[in-house]
Amino acid sequence: MQQEIRPLVAVDIIEQLHRQFAILSGGRGKDGAPIITFPEFVGFKHIPEEDFLNVMTYLTSIPSVEAASIGFVIVIDRRRDKWSSIKASLTRIAVAFPGNLQLIFILRPSRFIQRTFTDIGIKYYRDEFKMKVPIIMLNSVSDLHGYIDKSQLTEDLGGTLEYRHSQWINHRTAIENFAVTLKTTAQMLQMFGACLATTELPRGVLSTEDLLMSHTGQRDKLQDELKLLGKQGATLLSCIQEPATKSPTRKLNPNQLENVATMERLLLQLDETEKAFNQFWSEHHLKLNQCLQLQHFEHNFREVKRALDNLLAEQAEFTDIGDSVIRVEQLLKEHKKLEGKGQEPLEKAQLLAVIGDQLIQSHHYAADSIRPRCVELRHLCDDFINENKKKYDILEKSLELHRQLDKVSQWCEAGIYLLASQAVDKCQSREGVDVALNDIEAFLGTAKEYHLPSHMEFYSQFELILTLDLKAKAQEVLQKLGDVQEIFHKRQMSLMKLAARQTRPVQPVAPHPESSPKWVSPKTSQPSTLAPLQRTSEEPCTGTVEKDDKTKLEVKNEEILESSHDGANPEPEQLDGWNPFIYKYSFQYF
Repeated sequence: MQQEIRPLVAVDIIEQLHRQFAILSGGRGKDGAPIITFPEFVGFKHIPEEDFLNVMTYLTSIPSVEAASIGFVIVIDRRRDKWSSIKASLTRIAVAFPGNLQLIFILRPSRFIQRTFTDIGIKYYRDEFKMKVPIIMLNSVSDLHGYIDKSQLTEDLGGTLEYRHSQWINHRTAIENFAVTLKTTAQMLQMFGACLATTELPRGVLSTEDLLMSHTGQRDKLQDELKLLGKQGATLLSCIQEPATKSPTRKLNPNQLENVATMERLLLQLDETEKAFNQFWSEHHLKLNQCLQLQHFEHNFREVKRALDNLLAEQAEFTDIGDSVIRVEQLLKEHKKLEGKGQEPLEKAQLLAVIGDQLIQSHHYAADSIRPRCVELRHLCDDFINENKKKYDILEKSLELHRQLDKVSQWCEAGIYLLASQAVDKCQSREGVDVALNDIEAFLGTAKEYHLPSHMEFYSQFELILTLDLKAKAQEVLQKLGDVQEIFHKRQMSLMKLAARQTRPVQPVAPHPESSPKWVSPKTSQPSTLAPLQRTSEEPCTGTVEKDDKTKLEVKNEEILESSHDGANPEPEQLDGWNPFIYKYSFQYF
């Protein structure tokens, strides 16, 4: 691999710089050209060529490109030296000066003989130096002031420009160290960013949390380095600007201004680097957080959906609508329990759907996969709630149905008991007939309280929930209602006929002694209409009598009533037929 070419820095040639055989004081010529001074230095001609070239290369790299393009002005001070030193300086400059030369000033040796050698040597060796720039020989610093302003010359050249070489080296070393550290940090940020950009998003909550923690730790470490570097740069800049800050009237020399400009440029680079990294990290951190949010959402979605699926499955098995009031009430309790059991999963599902909506509104990168899950959660909740309401309505309807059937059955039972309690012998007088008719009318008046339905009304009201079993039960009860109502109607007709016939005298006929009735009259006290009908040992059990038998017994009953008032002598068997007909229905339905 080709090794990166690194620019020369002060630390690389720190020993050569400390020897101070050449300096960049910061002074400028009249046109702004940088001035490089070669102070008096014993043994200049013994300086190794490499050291001289390194120092010249470094010094010419410091000024800005704009200033360096003007060309450098070189001042060679050899007032206490010899012609040989001037010759060595010019030779090295001619051979190894890396920058653009504009002008060379030479302060002649102060001793007469050396000055003479210098004048002769310059004339003789000028062409040998191959200089393409003017070489101006000066006898004193006052002559130099005619070309360069005193403010741009150091004190040893009769100027007023403050220059401390050790401070200059320290500043240059600090600036370059800061620049190297900034470059290294920027490379670390770039490598870290490239690593983040190529990282695949994990698929699990724990792995995502671990990755987020790891990346955040690395980012915090780099962020601390950036902050520390910023503090160091600000401190260094204040040190460079210190002369001007201590005295408002004092101005920084061009060299110091160059250092200030360099530090400001480096700090600006640091700020831009930090902003770019923070922007990239913000996007990456957001993506990791969204990935973690997605993992949590997916995990919670699976758990909530499993709970809702189990609820819906349990709800689907809840198909029984009950076969009695007690059973329906028990089913309603179970239904209420299932509804309570579903509250927590429903709340979690609805909350998760809201969280999903918030993720979508925050422009989550996986919005397309989150949206259908939110829709599914709401559909599952609606399905459970709607089906729950539907089943609740059906059970309420079923409860109402069974209560109505129970009321009808209770009414029929009470009616049958009433009819069974009306004995034949009590209806032999007009008063007995009136009492029986009044009892029947009073009882029929209670039908409004029981809200007895017609067949059409009943089936219209409960048609949607009628199963085969319920339909059979309802038909049986409604058939019983119709039969009982028909019996009441016929009993009324019979009693009314008796009342009409009792207006003429009736000759009583004594029954034959061997044909005396052998049945026990009903109890005088009528039990509660809700109490089951009791029969005596002498009452016949005809629980399986068919409808044709009922009709025959009905007709026979009415004949008995009529014949008894026409003076006929009924047979004992005919008199015994008054109650068995009623008891038939009592045993058939209860």
